[in-house]
Amino acid sequence: MNATAQYTVVRFSPASRIAAAVAILVLIALALAPWWAGRADMRLLSEIFLYMALASLWNLLAGYAGLVSVGQQAFVGFGGYCLFAFTMFLGLSPLAAIPVAGLAGAMIAVPVAILIFRLRGAYFAIGTWVIAEVFRLGSAQVSALGGGSGTSLPVAIVKSIADSRAMREATTYWMAWAWWFSFSRWCASSCAQDAVSH
Repeated sequence: MNATAQYTVVRFSPASRIAAAVAILVLIALALAPWWAGRADMRLLSEIFLYMALASLWNLLAGYAGLVSVGQQAFVGFGGYCLFAFTMFLGLSPLAAIPVAGLAGAMIAVPVAILIFRLRGAYFAIGTWVIAEVFRLGSAQVSALGGGSGTSLPVAIVKSIADSRAMREATTYWMAWAWWFSFSRWCASSCAQDAVSH
């Protein structure tokens, strides 16, 4: 390999612009899903996106951080149970309950991290599995939220998510911010630095 080779970083290509346009059309169709999809289709889409979120979480842990964890679903489940508890029992708006549930998850993650980050390799993987099992057994004891099988949000709470213009605008804002951030220079540079360091 020539030591004086020049490299060019290309952020967008014609193919990526076409893919972005198609992705925007798909996102618009998905945003309109409550008007064209049936109940079963909505549930299937929710499950697909949940698995995509878990796959992204796995990619961040194992791919970027090098931590092979088999227990990250414990925090997703804990956050989900907190979200439902905060909306059903404390009367919080579902969109307001999302960051509160995230904070609750962060608060429970601190003592877990103190314990689990002492382990390395296979012990770390087994430890995260045990932690997830402890969370599962604990959630099975909360009968008000359906025990281990879960429950559904009441229809009135689900409808309240987009019942006002402010709620719809807030949802759109945060979704757009997340999309922008994933393609920002900061995110790209941190991914490039990680690739170089490995």
